[in-house]
Amino acid sequence: MNGAPLQVAREIPGDILVPILSTKSGMPNYESSLTAAEWRQIVNSAVETAVISLDPEGRVTTWSRGAQSMLGWSEAEMLGRTIECLFTEEDRRRNVFAQELEDARNHGRGLGAEGWRLRKDGSRVWGAGEVAPIMGPDGTIIGFVKILRDRTEQRANEMVVREERRALQILNRVGSQLAMGQDLHQLVQLATDAGVELTGAEFGAFFYNVVDDAGKTYMLYTLSGAPVEAFSKFPMPRNTAVFAPTFRGEGIIRSRDITKDPRYGRNAPYAGMPEGHLPVRSYLAVPVVSRAGEVLGGLFFGHAREGVFSERSERGLEGLAAQAAIAIDNARLYAAAQREIAERQRTEASLQELNATLEHKVSERTEQLKRSEEALRQAQKMEAIGQLTGGVAHDFNNLLQAITGNLEILQRHLPEESGRAQRAAAQAIAGAERAAALTQRLLAFARRQPLDPKPTHINALVTGMSDLLHRSLGELVAVEIVLGVGLWQAEIDPNGLESAILNLVLNARDAMPGGGRLTIETSNAYIDEHYAAKAVEVRPGQYVLISVSDSGTGMDEATIARAVEPFFTTKPVGLGTGLGLSQVYGFVKQSGGHLKIYSEPGQGTTVKIYLPRLVGAVDVIEETEALLPPEGEQESILVVEDDDGVRSVSVETLMDLGYRVLEAADGAMALRVLEHAGHIDLLFTDVVLPGGMTGADVAAKARELRPDIKVLFTTGYARNAIFHHGRIDKGVQLITKPFTLKQLAEKVRAVLDGMD
Repeated sequence: MNGAPLQVAREIPGDILVPILSTKSGMPNYESSLTAAEWRQIVNSAVETAVISLDPEGRVTTWSRGAQSMLGWSEAEMLGRTIECLFTEEDRRRNVFAQELEDARNHGRGLGAEGWRLRKDGSRVWGAGEVAPIMGPDGTIIGFVKILRDRTEQRANEMVVREERRALQILNRVGSQLAMGQDLHQLVQLATDAGVELTGAEFGAFFYNVVDDAGKTYMLYTLSGAPVEAFSKFPMPRNTAVFAPTFRGEGIIRSRDITKDPRYGRNAPYAGMPEGHLPVRSYLAVPVVSRAGEVLGGLFFGHAREGVFSERSERGLEGLAAQAAIAIDNARLYAAAQREIAERQRTEASLQELNATLEHKVSERTEQLKRSEEALRQAQKMEAIGQLTGGVAHDFNNLLQAITGNLEILQRHLPEESGRAQRAAAQAIAGAERAAALTQRLLAFARRQPLDPKPTHINALVTGMSDLLHRSLGELVAVEIVLGVGLWQAEIDPNGLESAILNLVLNARDAMPGGGRLTIETSNAYIDEHYAAKAVEVRPGQYVLISVSDSGTGMDEATIARAVEPFFTTKPVGLGTGLGLSQVYGFVKQSGGHLKIYSEPGQGTTVKIYLPRLVGAVDVIEETEALLPPEGEQESILVVEDDDGVRSVSVETLMDLGYRVLEAADGAMALRVLEHAGHIDLLFTDVVLPGGMTGADVAAKARELRPDIKVLFTTGYARNAIFHHGRIDKGVQLITKPFTLKQLAEKVRAVLDGMD
């Protein structure tokens, strides 16, 4: 119809609209109008084409004999219905029919894309056609004509040609790759991948024809289309009735449904595929046989649907198996020759090296022993410092918790007009916080602080510190932040890392009393085995690198050697504790990283922090800080704390926040409360308790008695109760002493709400 809109001459009795082509001028040609009978005769003569007229809403008004022959529905069944029933579910979701009508309205013709159309009996026909508008005398659209032609046979022929061409292309490509390759595993993987591509299998495998010690199992060599885990829990194929013909080289085995094959299920102790095996119905296997007639292995392919593989699949695999056999033969010969040559070369090189480097090796071994001794001394020193620090930290932090808690209670109850008393309380709290920070720094250097590592975007963390860094450095120091592109993630305690960066920045500021430039740079880095062997406690591998550089006074070698020792400082008395760099060093080492200092007097200093790369992309949930401490909603909390002062402060603080509070001084008392009290929402327990039960023991018993109870731990120091190797155990919620009212309120609310 050449895309021209149709003009309606008039309405014909029987509610049949008879369209005629408009004249060149676009005006209706009434003299050339057709009668309904004439129009019906013309339309029905096209027995291999469906001609369907539609009203403006897309409902059928006429349905030709060709439409009934092609699609199965009679005109009586289709009148008044839309033709969306002809479209597949996918096309209906994409509104293909509505788009055809829209194109016809806007452009005078709707070219429907070729595709599968549904017959009345559920079978499919490959259809091609278009939609044209029917124009009324006044130029408005009063309906549409849909033309649909059956191209199923042409489509099938095209697919056969296309599939043959695709198979030849795959075989030619793989043949070239196999001819050039020498790596045996790579060659077999190429053949397996190509077999999946050729046959349309869901997965394929190559089993290398090597028998185990029991004389039965064939070793899995390569997989394609399925992960190794899909087969790793199952025994390898054996000489069962299904597999044996392939491993004996008897020819290709093809089954439309292997579960109905008489050979299937004869593999005791299994009756077919083991439970959990990938579903297989269509099955195709071909032996790979060498030039000498040796069966090198078998290529096996499967699909969950029946009847996927055809004779064309067999022909393709025959050619592929022949190419693979030649390539494997060549690779094995090449590998054997290379091994012989390499062994001869290694023997000769070893003799030459032994003669030339014997003295160097003795010296290198001696140096290695010295480094090992130094590492041992360092470990012993760290253990001694850790024991000393840990012995003091628990009791000291309990004292600080009682002090800060009571000071906060006092501060909240002081009248607003008592300015002097308010200032005194604030100064006392600040002093207690400095004391807590001092203890935390000692724990950090001793690698005993409880870290809570999380997948962290280092660039985002450094960017988020920008304002804080500018405020800390003042106007005399120019700050430049250079962020690496494509930076890896690290699993690190973000709060600890922020504290470490801030310590380095403050040290840099103090090294530039007259001002200068500070640069923070991030990048990806790799520590090789040679470098790691010369450093203490460093592993080779991929790292995220953070460099903090200043243009300050710098350090000499003697100062660098002692820079990370606790309480060592070059600052005047009263201007530094000597714990800043030691805290950074301890944090980095406890996190599995490495710290290196580069400096020269008068040339500035660069401190490099290497943090182990976290493999795999993980979304990081940003935490937001509430402006006011969140209050309780009369939830019930059991506080378990042996220190009377700390327990009293915790109970009073939680009650002020709106919680109902029970208390216990040890584990036994806590269990009695849990057995006899009413509903308890949260167990808030110290980790270290008297009487032989730790907080972790109490929590375990509590979960047995009350599976839904939430648990929050607190501690001043507890090395092995709920965290190991310096990291909090997965799923454990912890708040360290001393904590403020705001910190406690936010943590309790977060645990109760399931936010942490």
